[in-house]
Amino acid sequence: MRSLLLWTLAISSGALAQQSFAKGQTIPNPARKVAFQSGQVHEAMMRNKTAKFTSRRAAGLYQSRKHRALSYAPCVDGRAGEFKCNNVDLYSFKSHAELGSETGEGSSSWGWTHQGRDFVIIGQADGAAFAEILKNGELDYLGRLPRTEGAAPVIWREIRVSGDTAVIGSEASNHHIQFFDLKKLLTIKKDEKPKTFDSIKDASIFRGLPLGRTHNVVANPELPYVVSVGSAPRTSEFGGGLVFIDITDPSNPTLMGHQAEDGYVHDAQCLPYRGPDVRFKNKDICYGYNEDTLTIYDVTNKANATIISRTGYVGASYTHQGWVLDPNDQRYLVLDDELDEVNSAGLAADGFPVTYIWDISDLTAPVMTGHYKTSVKGIDHNQYIANGKSYQSNYGAGLRILDVSSIPRDPTGASVREVGFFDVYPEDDDSEGGGDVEFAGSWSSYGLFKSGWILINTIERGAFVVRYTGK
Repeated sequence: MRSLLLWTLAISSGALAQQSFAKGQTIPNPARKVAFQSGQVHEAMMRNKTAKFTSRRAAGLYQSRKHRALSYAPCVDGRAGEFKCNNVDLYSFKSHAELGSETGEGSSSWGWTHQGRDFVIIGQADGAAFAEILKNGELDYLGRLPRTEGAAPVIWREIRVSGDTAVIGSEASNHHIQFFDLKKLLTIKKDEKPKTFDSIKDASIFRGLPLGRTHNVVANPELPYVVSVGSAPRTSEFGGGLVFIDITDPSNPTLMGHQAEDGYVHDAQCLPYRGPDVRFKNKDICYGYNEDTLTIYDVTNKANATIISRTGYVGASYTHQGWVLDPNDQRYLVLDDELDEVNSAGLAADGFPVTYIWDISDLTAPVMTGHYKTSVKGIDHNQYIANGKSYQSNYGAGLRILDVSSIPRDPTGASVREVGFFDVYPEDDDSEGGGDVEFAGSWSSYGLFKSGWILINTIERGAFVVRYTGK
């Protein structure tokens, strides 16, 4: 994989690795800016990952795991069955085949709670599987929403939930964005399981994007809109930036506006602003993870959203995703970079994933104040925060749970601690550094249920239900 990304190394590490940046200073390298903003780096990453996934599938690494039953296994002496762990017990597992997928390839996931019942939406290349996590931790497969008719199976399927609506986007051309009423899961009878819903009749479709492709979808937890980011082609008026979709009526999603000044946006978090910067009181803010920068937007007016700041950092290779530490305070956020380990860039030169800590109390001039390095080699991918804990999905290193509650009093990251983990990819356990710097293993970990259940969705295996047991 490293050799396949040499050209992105030249773009993403080059000049930046030798420079530091003042508050709010943007990256000066014009060639680098064009490569990231146009989505060229992203397209190269997808091609390289696809080649790797295809190679593994051809080698039988997906098929051999299709019917591998796993049940409750407590974490004892650092193991839950074949999996390394710490303070995390395994409760159940279902392969992608058992979850209705013909491709056997997983990606994103999200959760939905209704009257004390926890449901999960599990992204797969050929659709989205619906399941309930029962009170004993068993994963009860309910059914699925296939990919939109006419769209090819593509592993990049991202999922969020807004209210009672699942929002499902895909990198497949002509897939568009699906909006599915999750209350339909409540009416599935026992003899109907698993129920296959109709991708057209049972879902509303937003068809306002050129080619119908989107890399990611973002939901504001308090306001009735969602955002498409990374739509294609990147040469369209949307430029792969923020595309705002009104879902006041989820059965009739409509375009509200777009913001394309910073080009391609890989992921974002959009929240009503409750931070200390009084200039933006009661505004609607999006924190954008834009491949080489943290870009902050004022999106209060969706038809005329603006950029507040655009800030780079030493070692930036592919600013991938991040999360605000506290949505009711918004003084700090953490972000991850998906290529810094691959490119041996900056703080990640040794191959150990880095969590970057940012002070965002001044939205016009965010500052990186510190970092945390994971204890085993790998690549960080997605992280979501609840109650002072960051639930990270670090590919082969699996689920990593960090206690980040110390950041407000120690923004250097020196007091951040890993309090639990569940390694879903034993194939690299014996590698130097405890893991490989490869795109394999876990794609997403959803740990935001108040009940304490955590779902880990993996690329090759399937979905795990685990639980943190630490204090």
